Amino acid sequence: QVQLVESGGGLVQPGGSLKLSCAASGTIFSINTMGWYRQPPGKQRELVATWHRLGNTNYADSLKGRFTISRNNTENTVYLQMNSLKPEDTAVYYCSMDLRPRPSSIWYRYWGQGTQVTVSS
Repeated sequence: QVQLVESGGGLVQPGGSLKLSCAASGTIFSINTMGWYRQPPGKQRELVATWHRLGNTNYADSLKGRFTISRNNTENTVYLQMNSLKPEDTAVYYCSMDLRPRPSSIWYRYWGQGTQVTVSS
């Protein structure tokens, strides 16, 4: 059973930084993409950043330059470094991984449980 567990959320003042982590556990054969999404209060879930196994990264236009996605393949972990945080960055942040638990498995998107990030003075 694959599980994604996020950590690193919390309360931060405007202009501050946070680093989120998401670790995958269980049987994992291959990971295709890793990503971060967020859901602000009263809004739909939106893309933050993704990383593809070929090395490509993709960011929401409004977040380029402030957020950075990175990963540790040996530990099946993805990170999101968030700098110069603004109140509008307040949201529940979710990690996702498109992976195959076994060679015979189909690709499937797994989600973490979400971690709250609140930017407020």
